[in-house]
Amino acid sequence: MKRLVSTLAVLSTTCLLAGGALAADKKYSEGATDTEVKLGQTMPYSGPLSIHGIQGRTEVAYFKMLNEEKGGINGRKINLISLDDAFSPPKTVEQTRKLVEDDGVLALFGSSGTAAQSAVQKYLNGKGIPQLLLSTGANKWNQPKTFKWSTPAFHLYGTEGEILAKYLLSTKPDAKVAILMQNDDFGRDYVAGFKKGLGDKAAKMIVKEVPYELTDPTLDSQIAQLKSSGADVFFNVSLGKASSQSFKKAYELDWKPLQLVVSPSVGRQFLEAAGLNAVTGIIAATPYKQVSSPRFANDPDVLAYQAFMKKYLPNEDPKNEIGFAVYSFAYVMGKIIEACGDELTRENLLYHATHLTDLKAPSLLPGTTYNTSPDNYVPFKRLVVQKFDGQDWVELQAVTVE
Repeated sequence: MKRLVSTLAVLSTTCLLAGGALAADKKYSEGATDTEVKLGQTMPYSGPLSIHGIQGRTEVAYFKMLNEEKGGINGRKINLISLDDAFSPPKTVEQTRKLVEDDGVLALFGSSGTAAQSAVQKYLNGKGIPQLLLSTGANKWNQPKTFKWSTPAFHLYGTEGEILAKYLLSTKPDAKVAILMQNDDFGRDYVAGFKKGLGDKAAKMIVKEVPYELTDPTLDSQIAQLKSSGADVFFNVSLGKASSQSFKKAYELDWKPLQLVVSPSVGRQFLEAAGLNAVTGIIAATPYKQVSSPRFANDPDVLAYQAFMKKYLPNEDPKNEIGFAVYSFAYVMGKIIEACGDELTRENLLYHATHLTDLKAPSLLPGTTYNTSPDNYVPFKRLVVQKFDGQDWVELQAVTVE
């Protein structure tokens, strides 16, 4: 009997030690537990860019789908807290502090807006809070040494501007270019990349640059100025409602230059708001499939996205290109969390976000994958230049820059 009691005591001690070892294998930062991963984001659900609110609604719904259909990720439910910042930097600061200091999120994910996110970049980096897969391509999101906790969800605006410039040089090297630019980091980064792509020809080729503010009620005067410059190429660096207004006004003025348009502004909703006649012939460079394109009508990822929208966001337009793009952002974030396993620390989350290798995502065109490193956070530099023929996008050429 003594021998039996002794054996049971040893077994009990062994089990306790083993249990302790298993528990020790799990490492958590604030915002992660055995049952939950808490993420936060800010979105322009109201304000001048409220059309981009679909980003947050789609990402919240994506994690709801994972929770309901797959039990979350690695057995943990994903709780994405998405707050309205009205595309106002002071509001972004307020809401971000709430997410960190009151809600105790593990990380910020997918937040939108260059100016808005710039307002909280130092705060989050100072606290070591991951600011991951930002829905902005500003060049400042690729500064691993200065802001190691901030990563972009897609290519940089400067990269896209450079690619459009290289395409222009190959097809119309003697062009006279007029530029409409949103007067913030979004606009400045695109224009800087475009000038870099033109190289020493930039000063001669660019004949007019006109800025606009997000608060401007119309762009009538800006488009009239650009037309009067005599330019035969229009580099349109606008966003949201302003894009539709600029397309329509140029058409009304019978100004028909070769028009290069930035990719965040070529979703079907922006084109249809201007009228398809007004946008026939525009050129854009993108890494994404167009969910509204007949070319991708039977694409498995497009069909899966449309089924997801029908079930989880039945009141949203399933052909909204913005929603399809950020569906991929949520997919990639899910893969990062999955790779962390039971080590859900902020440091490990950043490690996996900056060590992506050939990761395919639902909305990316074939040939484009996510690749990041601790020295370079830009996930891809390959874009496909396309032309809108009035009904659909026609691929012209794929361009990659270093």
